[in-house]
Amino acid sequence: MAKKNDRRKKGGNKVVRNIIIGVEALVLIAVIVVLIFVFKNTKNDEESGATMYRIPENEIIFNPPANGESVDNIPETKEYTTLAFFGVDARNGTLKKGTRTDTIIICAIDNETGDVRLCSVYRDTLLNIGTQENASYQKCNAAYAYGGPEQALNMLNQNLDLYITKFVTVGFDGVMKTVDAVGGVDIDIQQNEISYLNDYQASMYSTETNTVITDDFVPVSKPGLQTLSGYQALAYCRIRYTSGDDFRRTQRQRDVLTQIVTKAKKVNPKQITTIVNDVLPYVATNMDVDQEIIPMATKVGDYEIVDSKGFPFDGKIKTGLLGSKGSCVIPVDLLDNVQDLHAFLYPDVEYTPSQTVIDISGSISSEAAKYGY
Repeated sequence: MAKKNDRRKKGGNKVVRNIIIGVEALVLIAVIVVLIFVFKNTKNDEESGATMYRIPENEIIFNPPANGESVDNIPETKEYTTLAFFGVDARNGTLKKGTRTDTIIICAIDNETGDVRLCSVYRDTLLNIGTQENASYQKCNAAYAYGGPEQALNMLNQNLDLYITKFVTVGFDGVMKTVDAVGGVDIDIQQNEISYLNDYQASMYSTETNTVITDDFVPVSKPGLQTLSGYQALAYCRIRYTSGDDFRRTQRQRDVLTQIVTKAKKVNPKQITTIVNDVLPYVATNMDVDQEIIPMATKVGDYEIVDSKGFPFDGKIKTGLLGSKGSCVIPVDLLDNVQDLHAFLYPDVEYTPSQTVIDISGSISSEAAKYGY
């Protein structure tokens, strides 16, 4: 996998963009800003309040590179930092497993230029969430529920020829508290989104004895640019029933991310203690403080989000009912989509698909064909 050409070092001051790209309502930009401030001050991940999730190296599965190179020597791992972000449908701090990922984001950071590219993996995408020996073709958001971040990472690595070892997860409470901690997000609400936004607000924490949390539920009454609270932003990011369905939903999440970046840049250091107490108990990560987070923190001003997309890609995707699997997003075909993914995430690296991805691609096509797709 050779580089296509030499990258040019960019000069001048970029808009300050954080390096870690969020999940669920895409709030992890702000979460990582918090982590950076905390770790700079404490240098101790146990003091941060975040759930530190250690994954033994031998539990992360990679496909053997097609050219026979060691994983440690290929450009994707030497010249880029690739991270996974999971937003889980959890209201009770369940961040390890047992809950499905509402949002899956792949973040590729060019270590030389600082360019950051994001790719949302549609949660209903039909992929192999098992292993090569024990394949299980289901919606990809089930991987986290069955095996936590280990299985979710392995699902991404095996199906997409990636080499991801690091993740950050946040649940509902972390989303809302983070957005509120940065002062809300400014979003241009469309008329056809209002009723769904309010319905999601009313339903998110409803129980048999509590219809809605009245202190947090503030209905949106008109369209236009307005500042959403954490509760409202979370509801906005869950809308999936307007034109575009789940595809539009992931775009909403990326729009919220962009706004969080803007607000996170302006966080007053004096707010950090409050943010730490409120947010970090709802975050899980396996990123090492001294070796990973702190070095990234020193370069935070060099990073810029240059593009974001959804996977599978436009024109190479179908949706359909696949029996007991329900309504799925079908990559047409996976191999073509994975080639496009690598060209997007790593634009200066030549990519040759592994035999594993070729095999999975054929299996997905065969699985979809059983139902006429």
